[in-house]
Amino acid sequence: MKKMTKQEEQIVKFVQDDFVSRQYARRPFETQWLMNINFYMGNQFCNIGYGGELEDLDKQYFWQEREIFNHIAPIVDIRLAKLGKIKPKTSVLPASNDERDVKAAKVSKKILQSVTAKLDLSKKITEAMQWSEICGTCFYKVTWNASQGQVVAQNEDGKDIRSGEVDITVCSPFELYPDNFTCENLDACQSIIHARAMDVGKIKSLYDIDLTGEDINIYSLSSTSVGLGGLGYSFAAPKISQGIKTNSALVLERYQRPTPERPNGRLTIVVGDVLFYDGELPFAVGKDGQRDFPFVKQVSLNQVGSFWGSSVIDRLIPVQRAYNAIKNRKHEFMNRLTLGVLTVEDGSLDIENLEDEGLCPGKILVYRQGANAPEFLEGENLSGSFEEEEEKLLSEFKEISGVDQVFDGKNVSSNISGTALELMVEQDELRLNNSADNMKECVKTISQMILRLYKQYAILPRLARIVGDNGEVEMFYFNSSDISSDDISLETQNELGESLAQRRQMVFDLINAGLLTDQNGQMSDKMKIKALQLLGLGIWENAQDSNELHVKKAENENLKIYQDRPVKVSEIDKHELHIDSHIAFMLGGDFEERVIVDPQLEERFLKHIREHKAMLANQN
Repeated sequence: MKKMTKQEEQIVKFVQDDFVSRQYARRPFETQWLMNINFYMGNQFCNIGYGGELEDLDKQYFWQEREIFNHIAPIVDIRLAKLGKIKPKTSVLPASNDERDVKAAKVSKKILQSVTAKLDLSKKITEAMQWSEICGTCFYKVTWNASQGQVVAQNEDGKDIRSGEVDITVCSPFELYPDNFTCENLDACQSIIHARAMDVGKIKSLYDIDLTGEDINIYSLSSTSVGLGGLGYSFAAPKISQGIKTNSALVLERYQRPTPERPNGRLTIVVGDVLFYDGELPFAVGKDGQRDFPFVKQVSLNQVGSFWGSSVIDRLIPVQRAYNAIKNRKHEFMNRLTLGVLTVEDGSLDIENLEDEGLCPGKILVYRQGANAPEFLEGENLSGSFEEEEEKLLSEFKEISGVDQVFDGKNVSSNISGTALELMVEQDELRLNNSADNMKECVKTISQMILRLYKQYAILPRLARIVGDNGEVEMFYFNSSDISSDDISLETQNELGESLAQRRQMVFDLINAGLLTDQNGQMSDKMKIKALQLLGLGIWENAQDSNELHVKKAENENLKIYQDRPVKVSEIDKHELHIDSHIAFMLGGDFEERVIVDPQLEERFLKHIREHKAMLANQN
């Protein structure tokens, strides 16, 4: 490792000093996040001390009850389960009505389907939702990994040269340091630091830099042996893991937006005390091909005038403290009633023996002759205010969190109609809509970044694969020229109040209402296939396998006729399905626009449909 120049040393010092100042400014937020984690995991006797650090609360008396009755964890788990029902699907809008742009939009949609399946984006969304629901904020980092993808060649050393691939990682809020905490979104920030504690072995592999490892707190990202930059800054995480990562070093990535002096922005990477990179932003993930931050922020609940989102746990902590206190005081009172408080005349008996053994059944109690016999103090009965306060706190949990178990057996009466139950369910899910919308917008932005990265780096043709709902596999090639638009729209509806059973019941209702049948009251084979797909059964019945294959064959014929390639009608064709598929294709908007350019297109389709009808008439 070569020695750094004086200018490089100044750059390293600038980045490290900037990082330390941001750490100190973000300290109150980190303490709140740590307290949220503690309350979620069950350590609820902690608080923020006078020094701004998290500390344990000690017992005031040795006999105090300190049990924890955790209602926060199940509330968060319910919210995560309901939000997990949302599976955002994206669609790419064409840049224009031109046929090439329409085709490119369809290819872009296939690219997104392939990448999201390959990277298991749904799992990353689940991980990000856990961070955002507990801490209020999390981030996705969307970059290009040149060491992934298909092997395209080999270098002089015999190592594989790969085509590269999009890489998406989830970053906790502890890793990101914006320059201004009053900015409500990333677009308003001028610079941001991504700090990570990385194993020195991995640093050697990625950056080819030899460093001496040390213990680093992954929450405060400071060495455990010294305070933060000499400020005496440290975090305690009571009862849970201290988050210490051994044999590690700090990696700082400082991203700066484009400026007149640096039109492509600036990225500075400092590994330990070594400057690894100082140059322009590498990824054109911004609008109109601009270089920008490769991060997407997701929040649970928006906060006005703050970069960081809030969590429902922030609001529930006071209620949880009060609930723990009322339950423990209630148990202490019951202990007094059952065990009793014994009054003993001084010197009348062996106090040490009584303290050690208590008053067990059958115990012979010997006291001094002439002294008063020990007796229990009479206590008052348990006040009804305990029960009332406990019920009020349970009700507050539901009101504040927006999570109410409608069907817990208490809220449902036999006299409530089905419509009323649906309204109750809809209102129960209403409070989750903000969190759900934030997550959907993140998926939309991530999809845009994926297409922009492929537009930038996918120069050579690439092979991709997508798997349909029914298990069919489609392989296709693409390169950067096939991506002409990154205008993403969401194809999702409100899935929060919709279950699989409800969707299936809707299909049965449509069938019973006759909306899926023809004028003769019969359901076509194509509609049967579609109904099975809506029921989530796909090609479940073997009787429908051939129909599915016929539909696929007809769709391929549509493309061939569209491209003026020869298509022959076969005797084995199921002509009704083919005719319906060809007519549906002709009724599409793309077809009408193509006819203007290719006037013979309509006649080719009509000729092919006549052949199907003629052969169908002969069979009958």
